[in-house]
Amino acid sequence: MLASAFVLAGGCAVSRKKVAVPAAIQPAQTATKPDLIALYNREASAVETLNASVRMSPTAGSVLSGVIEQYHDVNGYILAARPASIRVIGQAPVVAKDIFDMASDGQAFRIYIPSKNKFIVGPDNLRRTAAKPIENLRPQHLFEALIWPAIPQSENVLLEEADALPFRYYVLTLAMSSEQGWELDRKIWFDRATLQMARIQIYGPGGELVSDIRTSNWQPVGGVNYPRDILLARPADEYQLGIHITQLTLNQPIAGDKFQLAQPSGTELVQLGEEKQP
Repeated sequence: MLASAFVLAGGCAVSRKKVAVPAAIQPAQTATKPDLIALYNREASAVETLNASVRMSPTAGSVLSGVIEQYHDVNGYILAARPASIRVIGQAPVVAKDIFDMASDGQAFRIYIPSKNKFIVGPDNLRRTAAKPIENLRPQHLFEALIWPAIPQSENVLLEEADALPFRYYVLTLAMSSEQGWELDRKIWFDRATLQMARIQIYGPGGELVSDIRTSNWQPVGGVNYPRDILLARPADEYQLGIHITQLTLNQPIAGDKFQLAQPSGTELVQLGEEKQP
């Protein structure tokens, strides 16, 4: 009788399967192309200088992992000012030892890496990928991720909708004329739930995606709305860097000498962008 009870119980067993509930589609606001251009220009034009304490997180296996060595997160400081000046210092946690120090004035960049005893300099417009990935670091890449140019009235702009459910976006596509015809310049994405800028993609010749910048966690500071989390991806340069801003001051004067980076004595000078003479 007991055995029969177990048989009956087994026969009546019910198989339960968890079904994933799809995330609710975010509500979508409506905006026109002029609305979005004005919104972006207002955000972009609101920042003249930036002084930030940050935590930087490189993607494992990327070029930055060779510089940052065993550290998963690096504390640091970023100073930036229009039109193109930037200084970035990365420090090891706890001991506050400098891991790298980078500067650019929009014309040339300088990078000091104490662990390699190297001082790397070169022109900002250098597009050649270095044989040694460590030499692909460029401070102006971070400038592009932090301070954005306004859209001029002469720029050709297209508007489209894009869905990556549950999120929905507006996308402004900026095109420019070149000798080869029309080419992509930038794509600016807006989250339709908030109409806040969520992403900027910057393109090079031939439609190459050179920078993919994602912004989130926007908060007000001094009357300006600004993201506290920025993710910068540089596919061709083989690195991705997350920037979390812990302290932020905007639009306060920054002395010009703060952007100066001189070569420390005894370091090896690596000059990029100069052709070797036979």
